[in-house]
Amino acid sequence: MTIAPAADLCDFIDRSPTPFHVCRTVAAELTGAGYEELREAEAWPQRPGRFFVVRGGSLVAWSTEGETSPADAFRVVGGHTDSPNLRVKQHHDLVQEGLGVVALHPYGGAWLNSWLDRDLGIAGRLALRDGGERLVHIEEPVLRVPQLAIHLSAERKIDLDPQRHLNGIWSTSPGTFLDLVADRAQVSRDDILGFELMTHDTAPSRLTVNGELVSAPRLDNQTTCFAGTRALLAAKPVTGVRPVLALFDHEEVGSTSERGAQSDLLITVLERIVLAAGGSRDDFHRAIAASVCASGDMAHATHPSHAERHEPLHHIEIGGGPVLKVHPNLRYATDAVGTAHFARACEQAGVPLQRYEHRADLPCGSTIGPLSAARTGMLTVDVGAPQLAMHSAREVMGAADVDPYAASLAAFLSPA
Repeated sequence: MTIAPAADLCDFIDRSPTPFHVCRTVAAELTGAGYEELREAEAWPQRPGRFFVVRGGSLVAWSTEGETSPADAFRVVGGHTDSPNLRVKQHHDLVQEGLGVVALHPYGGAWLNSWLDRDLGIAGRLALRDGGERLVHIEEPVLRVPQLAIHLSAERKIDLDPQRHLNGIWSTSPGTFLDLVADRAQVSRDDILGFELMTHDTAPSRLTVNGELVSAPRLDNQTTCFAGTRALLAAKPVTGVRPVLALFDHEEVGSTSERGAQSDLLITVLERIVLAAGGSRDDFHRAIAASVCASGDMAHATHPSHAERHEPLHHIEIGGGPVLKVHPNLRYATDAVGTAHFARACEQAGVPLQRYEHRADLPCGSTIGPLSAARTGMLTVDVGAPQLAMHSAREVMGAADVDPYAASLAAFLSPA
């Protein structure tokens, strides 16, 4: 049974230009499946059910509908909602050579050259005078960061200075950019007291003409947000297991925030689940000791034009199935026991498993896995789906990898 078609992933990404929109998209799917949103500042129900909480750009969802006791294990699928991009500075209105320009700041490890000469939209959230929030998503081209003409570069290339070379043109005359944003959000400019605004590629996510590849922004890591949501919805109740989905903001900048993987968000939610079920503090610690987390993030497929940049014994194929990620120096949290848990999940789902290690002579990126494992004390395994062009404004993956990834996560959440 297909639970996560690649075309649905494209739709998910196009509806989710920022972490806040990811949470809204996931919340809509969960609500449609009978999940109830809870507020952290309110008392939680003691009855079994399906629930979720949202903290800014992060979301945690869980089900307690199976036959469980307070000290029973959690099975957690983790991921992150943020992606590298260019973000609007607090004071951003510039006039340069007669053009209206918006000052932008790179977020995370953005592959900067990939953001040049693209039609960029604006999305994010506004904090209003009355204490409310408003999400905004301007899908039409708003900004463009133009490349320098090749004739003006003596070496036919330019090293981008993130302070000077990444501002976006938006008008041929001076103006106040936030006025445009307020108008599209249908709020008064004077009522906007705070904002987090991000650029995004306005070109829609697409399948290639033969349907074999997904071309889209933010595959890292909205693929996991999408697959993890579908996995939670598809997971079957298992006695003694409580399935959880945890999606964190701010992974691309270190996860140190009130809603990142290094925050108290997940561990607090898990404790409150135990307490709402009538458990004790000791029951909570017993539950954590028995729990396992699959930290989902994207994995590097072997680049066809740069195969020498990959570890020779660990080539990863597009279309080859989910990826187990291992790093001896703990850039990934995977150990032998966690490996066995995810390998069994892949066997249960009937999908192949690829194993990735990074070259020893290249620095390796990391994920929420080690951070969340250290914060919670939970056994954690890092996994992902293969892709190319990671951290580019536009990335690519195999369409055939989307559903097996979701299926492996669903099996992980409901072990046989």
